[in-house]
Amino acid sequence: MNILSERINRLSYSQTFVMSNKARELKAQGINVISLTLGEPDFEIPEFVRESAIKAINNGVKSYTPVPGYLELRKAIANKFKRDNNLDYKPEQIIVSNGGKQSIINVLLSVLNDGDEVIVPAPYWVSYFEMVKLAGGENVIVETNIDTDFKITPEQLENAITSKTKAFLFSSPCNPSGTVYTKDELQSLAKVLSKRPNIVIISDEIYEYINYESKHESIAQFPEVFEQTVTINGVSKSYAMTGWRIGYLGGPKWLTEACDKIQGQMTSGANCIAQMASITAVEADPSNINYMIEGFKSRRDLVYNLLKNIPGFKVNKPAGAFYFFPDISYYFGKTIQGTEIKNSDDFALMLLEKAHVATVGGVSFGDSNCIRLSYAASEQELIEAMKRIKEILS
Repeated sequence: MNILSERINRLSYSQTFVMSNKARELKAQGINVISLTLGEPDFEIPEFVRESAIKAINNGVKSYTPVPGYLELRKAIANKFKRDNNLDYKPEQIIVSNGGKQSIINVLLSVLNDGDEVIVPAPYWVSYFEMVKLAGGENVIVETNIDTDFKITPEQLENAITSKTKAFLFSSPCNPSGTVYTKDELQSLAKVLSKRPNIVIISDEIYEYINYESKHESIAQFPEVFEQTVTINGVSKSYAMTGWRIGYLGGPKWLTEACDKIQGQMTSGANCIAQMASITAVEADPSNINYMIEGFKSRRDLVYNLLKNIPGFKVNKPAGAFYFFPDISYYFGKTIQGTEIKNSDDFALMLLEKAHVATVGGVSFGDSNCIRLSYAASEQELIEAMKRIKEILS
């Protein structure tokens, strides 16, 4: 007897967690697996942030928090938006949530009716696709490829818009490709979207500070789309606070009021201690985490040079985040170590089982030609992982 809802039956499991769990199972068997699956910084949380959390505990902070977040935190986030992004959000235009993922689903549940379309450039973060389905929407996927640095063009965006289009959802820096849009590129997209003020732009900027080549740019900076844009961010990636589950959004007041209503009926306010620590994090000068960014950049350059020397890999140099998304379609139709490779999921599973390197196939990211690997690992692990991959393909 199946009494589960159609809604849950339509959803897929997150492939990143699927592969991560497979890697853990092999490790539990005593196999030396190098996992490059999850997007989790391996740096310690900055000491000044940890100290603020300890201080909050010692001061007796323990109560339920306001649904949209502490006013002090929302004021700090508003100042951060102004300081780093030149965006003018008032505290009442900010919602603090249990991670950036909740911020995004709050928006989708607030604006989508059944059958509404959401334009999503591929590759995309795995949860985008499933969250749109959960909210009753229809994904309209716009394909890109490694030759164009995985960037959507204004022409592609224009052609994807229909009378049913309700939202445009993208990330920069991008998970999984590391793509970073320039100011001019974002302005060209804003020009298209400004002609349709009923389309909500959801700009996921969680990797904002992990940007190696240029200044981070927010699409909300353009006045013509400011009132239709929601800017998503959080402290998980930049401050290595993944398990603290603090994300936030800034947007038009009519939309933040809707997100407040939804969150109030689902999870209520985010963790009190994590919020107090997040005040310290967002108020800090971003230069305090330069050592992390330099560390990631060094690893990016290391892995880039190693990946270029792996036969059959087509690789670009990502400008942000901490992922590579190489095209491995050269191996489709081939048999490696007894495994027939039909798509990137097959390839990723083969790497796990034969080379004991865990990556994630690109199918769930919207690009079956690629695999995602995270370089949020030690240099020794990265060197060994690339060595194993190269050897298994020799």
